[in-house]
Amino acid sequence: MPAITRSALWLSFFAAILAAWWVMFSMAQMMGVDWIGRPTGMMQMGGMSDGMSAMQMTTFGALFPMWAIMMAAMMLPTLVPTLRSYEDLMTSANGTRAGWLGLLLGYFIVWVGFAALIALAQVTLIATGMVDDLGIATSLYFAAALFIVVGLFQFTRAKEICHGVCHAPGMYFLGRWKTGFGGGLRMGLGLGAFCVGCCWGFMALGFVGGVMSLLWMGLATLFMVVEKLPQIGHYVTKPAGVVLILAGLGCAVMGVIG
Repeated sequence: MPAITRSALWLSFFAAILAAWWVMFSMAQMMGVDWIGRPTGMMQMGGMSDGMSAMQMTTFGALFPMWAIMMAAMMLPTLVPTLRSYEDLMTSANGTRAGWLGLLLGYFIVWVGFAALIALAQVTLIATGMVDDLGIATSLYFAAALFIVVGLFQFTRAKEICHGVCHAPGMYFLGRWKTGFGGGLRMGLGLGAFCVGCCWGFMALGFVGGVMSLLWMGLATLFMVVEKLPQIGHYVTKPAGVVLILAGLGCAVMGVIG
């Protein structure tokens, strides 16, 4: 493929990420929440011209597209090192730009599947009163449990295995290399599954501050990008776990004294 095709595909990739962030920002504005996901003075939104309200965002039909767009905004940036690693093998291992696209598609398919699961989880949590209509935890104890569970997961063997694949995708390619679009798709599905295994907890933490919090989205995306960088990613996993556990204990203490 000529360089112009490569440039066009990369530009389209980053344009898709920016578009996803713009959609999430627009949704937050229409729902009347600020950048940290909290209601603004426009919380009584029944008369808004667009008709969007927090109450309308409590069904699977509304939440699934929101989570799918959120996956594009948050997880596609973390795929950049993997796509670059695939490009490094395109000449020596008969990789193709079609395979590159298949890899991207397979990865995103898995995260869309995860979006469906977490949307169902949110519907259940809303129905049981664990989170409110904006996806914000209604109990400090629930928030504490999320922090601690995700923090402890950072120290598990499952996290180590999944992060190892995400952190060094070149090794995954060497062991499971497939050519063409179909091969790229299969590898993308596999990499996506490992990535979900590595990063699911940071998606779940959206229920602590609210799933419409652009601050949480930004910080979680930044951390997951750093965690996958080949040079430094393995240095941040366990310290992040310590921070999350401490945050959970802090929430628990606040719940007791509150």
